[in-house]
Amino acid sequence: MKLLKSKQTLSHESMPLIGIPKPLDQLSESEIERKACIGKVMTYTLRNLTSQFVDSGFQWLLPVALSQSTDPLWPDPGASIEKRIEVDIYGKTVRTTASMIIHKLIASSLAYPKLFILSPNIRIEKAERAKTGKHIYEFTQLDFEARGASSKDVMSLVEEVICSLLTSLKRDMKDELTSLCRCDTLALPKRPFKVYDRHDLEAKYGADWEEGIAQETSDPVWVTNIPREFYDFEDFKTGKWDNYDLFLPQYGEVLSGAKREWEYEKILKKIERDNVDKNNYALVLKLAKQGKLKPTAGGGIGMERLVGWISGVKHIAETQPFPRVPGTVHEL
Repeated sequence: MKLLKSKQTLSHESMPLIGIPKPLDQLSESEIERKACIGKVMTYTLRNLTSQFVDSGFQWLLPVALSQSTDPLWPDPGASIEKRIEVDIYGKTVRTTASMIIHKLIASSLAYPKLFILSPNIRIEKAERAKTGKHIYEFTQLDFEARGASSKDVMSLVEEVICSLLTSLKRDMKDELTSLCRCDTLALPKRPFKVYDRHDLEAKYGADWEEGIAQETSDPVWVTNIPREFYDFEDFKTGKWDNYDLFLPQYGEVLSGAKREWEYEKILKKIERDNVDKNNYALVLKLAKQGKLKPTAGGGIGMERLVGWISGVKHIAETQPFPRVPGTVHEL
């Protein structure tokens, strides 16, 4: 594994710009063959991951597209949301799902101790992120949550799942990986994955540590202790956050997760501190106050970024049949 030894900044503006993927009707015959090949890798990855989670005792739940309560995406410094989509139905204002974290917290606490969902995420990113190659405005996460789990439990599970997936891919999808020029370059990571504290990365790379770690690693790595939304567990005494993101070489964050807050007073204090509208999270507060919210931990794996890394695409929208590139709206 290689890491920069000197502090430097790597802004989006300083990175090479990536070409924008074209819609299906504009692809050449060879490009369609490549698109179909990536689709086969996506199919295999979805089947493999969902099977692994089911075999590990997780229940597969259906997703939610509209809800009064969804991820506030604040104060996450990595968020770049241009607008939020809201619509009135049955006299209520609902939002498109930015992530199913609130649903996972409640579902795991009340009825499904171990769950996962192929969850829709609609985040209208700023148009300037179109050419980073890592951002799309509509994507899918394999969202999972486990009651009573620790951060170490989740990190160990994810490492096992990712390594098992890659081992199976290299065995069963040799033709596809060869066609994508990834059969020899896609290496199986060593376990356990390296773990970095966000504070240390900021000291080494500066404010753009996410770009630094993504560009200068050769294996997936964990980054912990990231200030984030109210539902991630924060130790008020030490100021540290019990959370973890998985970063892929070149492609950046592919998983975001944490041990969760469940105590009423802490959740309320953090919501008020972050100026988050309490009305949007009334049920979370109610359940926490009643002692029905339980300690859980989990995360969400971005399927387009994961398959983009496996396939070696230049832009993760290449993994989508109908590219969702910031700033661009196609007919389909």
